[in-house]
Order: sequence, then C-alpha cells, then structure tokens
Amino acid sequence: MKVLLLFGLVAVALADITRFEGEKVFRLKPVLDEHVTLIKELAKNIEVDFWRPESPELVTIDINVDIRVPAMYLDMVYTILHQNDMEHEILIEDLQTAVEDQADEEASPRTHSYTKYNSWDNIQSWIGSIASSNPSLISKQVIGNTYEGRTMTILKLGKKSSSAKPAIFMDCGIHAREWISPAFCQWFVREALSTYGTDTQMTSLLNQMDVFVLPVFNIDGYDYTHKRNRMWRKTRSKKSGSSCIGADPNRNFDAGWCTIGASSNPCSDTYCGSRPESEIEVQNVANFIRNNKSIIKAYITIHSYSQLLLFPYSYTFELAATHSELLKVAEGASAALRSLYGTRYTSGPGAATIYPAAGGSDDWAYDLGVKYSYTFELRDTGRYGFLLPESQIKPTCEETMLAVKYIADYVQKNLY
Repeated sequence: MKVLLLFGLVAVALADITRFEGEKVFRLKPVLDEHVTLIKELAKNIEVDFWRPESPELVTIDINVDIRVPAMYLDMVYTILHQNDMEHEILIEDLQTAVEDQADEEASPRTHSYTKYNSWDNIQSWIGSIASSNPSLISKQVIGNTYEGRTMTILKLGKKSSSAKPAIFMDCGIHAREWISPAFCQWFVREALSTYGTDTQMTSLLNQMDVFVLPVFNIDGYDYTHKRNRMWRKTRSKKSGSSCIGADPNRNFDAGWCTIGASSNPCSDTYCGSRPESEIEVQNVANFIRNNKSIIKAYITIHSYSQLLLFPYSYTFELAATHSELLKVAEGASAALRSLYGTRYTSGPGAATIYPAAGGSDDWAYDLGVKYSYTFELRDTGRYGFLLPESQIKPTCEETMLAVKYIADYVQKNLY
C-alpha cells in the first residue's frame, strides 16, 4: 500500500510540471494594420505566450512579434498566417527539446557554478558563502521576505568605510524566466571580488563607492521556473477574487502606474498589480532605495532578451530631462560591450526603443532622483530567447561586465 501511495505522489508531482512538447516559438512580421488586428484577435481566442513584445496590446506594424504557440493550436495558426500572407519564421521548433538542451548535463545540479543556471537553493547558499568569504569587501543585508516567505538579501560590495559612500544599486531576475539575468549578478559579484587589487578600475570603484547587488529580485517566480514551469514570468502572489497568480513586478512600480503597456487583468503576464507596490518584493526594493536615496547615484536592472540598453522613459514618449547625457553614457557602454565579441546593442529611451510600458523600476528610480538609471536586455535577439544555452553564460557576462563597468566608471567620475 505504501509503495502504491508513493508512486501516486510521484505521479502527481510529475503531472504538476509544465511540459512543452511540440510547442513552437514563431516570429511574426506584421506589415499591415490587418496583421496587427489579426495577432490581437489570435491572442483573444487562443492561449499564446508573448515573448516579445510582452503582451498583444503592444503589437504594432513593423516590429517582430515572438510568440509561443501550444501544439494543439499549430494547424490553426499556420492556416491563419498563410491565409493572411503574414511573413513569419520558426525560432524554436520544439520548446521542450530547447528547455532540455539549455543545460549542459555534466555538472551536478547540487553545486553552484558561475557558468550554469543555478537553482534558488544553490544561489541562497552561495549568498551565504560569498558574503563570509571576504568580510573586508562584502557584507549582506536582509531587506525583507517574498510573498512565499523567502529571504531577500542584498550583497553590499565595497571597501569598508566609517562614513556612508555613494553607491550603485543593481538587481537581477525581476522576471522569473529570464535566467541569464541572475547569472550575471552572480558573475558580477565574483568578478568584483576577484579583480579587486589587480584591476585598477574595479579597485578604484570599490574604494570610493559601494555596489548593492540583489542577485534575484523575483525569488518565488524564479524558484517556480526551476521546479514547475520554465516559462513563468510574474511573482507568485495570490489575489482575492481571482484564481490567477502573481503580478508583473516590472509593471508594479509607482511610475505612470498601469497607464500604458500594462494590464489590469490579473491573468495577464503584464498585470500591473492591484495598486503600486502591491507586490511585497517591489515594496521591499522600493523601501531600500528610498531609505538610501541620498547615497544611491545609479540604478541598473538586468533583463533579457533583445540586446538593448534602455533608460527612461518607458511610461511616456517624453524625453528625460537628462536625455542627452543618459544616451551618451549608454552608447559608450554599448561600444565597450561590443569591443569583446562584436555583440551589437541598441541604446535609447524605453518607450521609443522597444515599446511603452508603465510601472517600470528604472523610470521609478529616475523619478525618485537616481540620475543614472539603466535597463539591460541581455542576449540574444530571439534565436533562443529566454532559453539562452549555458554555453553563452560566460561570453554574455564577460561583455556585459564591460558595459556595467563603463557606466560605473562614468558615475564615479561625475559624482559631484
């Protein structure tokens, strides 16, 4: 009887894991208004997952639209595309295969590695060990718990000082499925510690400034992508009156909240939440930045994918007061990034460069008074999308490091 019960539990656990057999990722190329209408109608009638842009409302002519289509709807989608002469290509033939291929299987899943996508448990133990490894340069601070009760810990990098130093705040993993993002935060911490004393730029930065790093912002969502559904994006909060889970933390900041490019539907991937900072994770980060507003001089948030370096604004097409300086720094950082492997990034304000979206963390930080506020959209441009292979972690982090150091260096030289 016990054995049968055990088998039953295993079956239930396996049934709970979302699988993607036969699902494809299409890139659609709408060139007519009818094409745009068609894509929006499609989204209403069947369950499609928007990768780029992040919701059907943001679809316009002449932008690439990357969508994940469940196997059961493929015939219908093919028919519609052919009948309406919409140009398209298949980016990912079989999503389940791509999910399985993302990891190089050799490494033990129980050990932390800088060239692997680590589970939350591995990252959590890494936070503890890295913080105790070099007490003169790194310390940790708990800023609160997530909705599901996981601890949010910030790592503070910088030479110890008796007075408060100017600082840069960087977060990774706002969107759960963007795994390359937390991989970069871990890489940055190791790189900063290991090159201090040998790299003059890093040494000067950590002597004169502090860098606050939040390795994973949306921990509940990230954990869920490892254990249940690789394609999950939002937080994991529950709302009374809705069976749909979570909100988009990057639509939940108080910056033009829920006015454009965000949804008030709790089932949407871009759900803005019931009010600004309704998500406890967003509130914890916003409180920390508000409390340290006098010292935080730059805000950097790491996302994927698209190879973009964005800055305010996303909630309006109006240019930021310091637009020309923000653009100059972004273009310098993009050039530094490109110098290593030739990877091309596009720089510009969010609304005009990709699409308008309200409630973003970079706009919020900028409006709070953090002058240098940037969003990175890391590799790639859609060939793998959120399933960037582990073999690309190292080159992606190496080149991104150059761009982040460029921004940090500029901020450091223009503090006063």
